[in-house]
Amino acid sequence: MEEQEYKVRLDIFEGPLDLLLYLIRREELDITEVSLEKITHSYLEYIETFRMLNIDLASEFVVMAANLIYMKSRTLLPKQEQPPEDDAEDDDPRWDLIRQLIEYKKFKDAAGYLAQREVEQEGYFPHNPEKPELPPVDINPVGELSIFDLIQAFQKVLKRFETEHDFGQIVDDRFTVSDKVEYLLIELQPGQVRRFESLFETASTKIEVIVTFLAVLELMKMNQFKVRQDRLLGDIDIERRAGN
Repeated sequence: MEEQEYKVRLDIFEGPLDLLLYLIRREELDITEVSLEKITHSYLEYIETFRMLNIDLASEFVVMAANLIYMKSRTLLPKQEQPPEDDAEDDDPRWDLIRQLIEYKKFKDAAGYLAQREVEQEGYFPHNPEKPELPPVDINPVGELSIFDLIQAFQKVLKRFETEHDFGQIVDDRFTVSDKVEYLLIELQPGQVRRFESLFETASTKIEVIVTFLAVLELMKMNQFKVRQDRLLGDIDIERRAGN
């Protein structure tokens, strides 16, 4: 890829616990009944995707990956090598992770509640006697669409392309992030909406798929594109902002 040094720097990653909570919610699991095998596999898939996309990650993500692998390996130990039942909970690092997730979720939920209360209180005592003219606010119907949802959608696109095409020996450096940014701005006129998957329909190589996704992220950073999702875990639409 010509822009191999292109780095994705987005202020969207609060930490590895956010990713774990997202994965748990996506799998509709109870925090106290987390499947280490399933969560570890999904988490490592995301880390590999981040690496492939050249996304800058804090070291905590790598540390969490190592901890998950360690915890998973503990569950694979023969029964005779497992700690005694009386000490199992204290020695099992999985419980420490569960406690962290529960506490983190409490603070995250509390922060969300306080933010909502702040918005409600602002309506009780208007600063101006006349209704101020405010710019339109983007409201996500489900309120949970995040970079993790986009990464998941990208993973599905990439897996489908790898199934339908043989990328093994193909090397194509004709496409750059800048090229794809220009292409997408031509493809999507202001106010136009396209299904996320449709942006990759003309791609013929894995590199082109990756670069196209990086261009989408770049256009989101530039406030040119916004994402929409009509229902939880539903299809993702990309809309070019009107006037841009």
